[in-house]
Amino acid sequence: MAKIDKTQYTKAEWKLIREKRRNEKRLSQIKTSPTFNTDNTKTAFVIGNGVSRKSINLEDLKSLGKTYACNAVYRTFRPDYLVAVDVKMILEIAKAGFQNRNEVWTNPNKSYARLQNLNYFSPSKGWSSGPTALWLASEHNYETIYILGFDFRGLNEGRSFNNMYADTANYKKSTDSATFFGNWMRQTTNVIKEHSNIQYVRVIASDNYCPEELNKFDNLKTITVEDFKEIFNIL
Repeated sequence: MAKIDKTQYTKAEWKLIREKRRNEKRLSQIKTSPTFNTDNTKTAFVIGNGVSRKSINLEDLKSLGKTYACNAVYRTFRPDYLVAVDVKMILEIAKAGFQNRNEVWTNPNKSYARLQNLNYFSPSKGWSSGPTALWLASEHNYETIYILGFDFRGLNEGRSFNNMYADTANYKKSTDSATFFGNWMRQTTNVIKEHSNIQYVRVIASDNYCPEELNKFDNLKTITVEDFKEIFNIL
């Protein structure tokens, strides 16, 4: 990167230029780092439903790697693998006939044992949908897995329900209290720990919660949504 004569600028102008150049350098390092693999044959995206992913067009991911998503995402997006473990959600998916044309994974349950064309985990994971989707992708042994919408903590400083589908069928209201995320955290950390050969990249909003439980893993990095879009050159 060529040097710039800062004497030609005011302090305010130079501050903006310096910040821009630092960001360009940082993004260049990210794009060329082996940590952030963009080979679509070795890359997967696991999509949770936290609101941090709201600005990401999921259709843009289809050409970049395999997609694993959860629950009501099927209403507007067709992932390569849809994971749902809640009875009401599976019944909704089945009513739409989504599993007849797409790959849907769930745990065995007598409430929908007679439904056709579902794929069952054996043995049952007994986990929440997000961590289960992360586990499924990890079992498929990609080099890099990007994790979107795993916000864990609720909105409004952890007080309010955090979900893209709040206020819709089979979901809580946006005014309801946040869901306890301890189990999600434990299940997510178990997956990352058990698949140390995979590089995980958690994509979050700039003001998102960064739990200490995830900071201890060498095979997990955290980047912002803005950086993620720059890496893959998507709007």
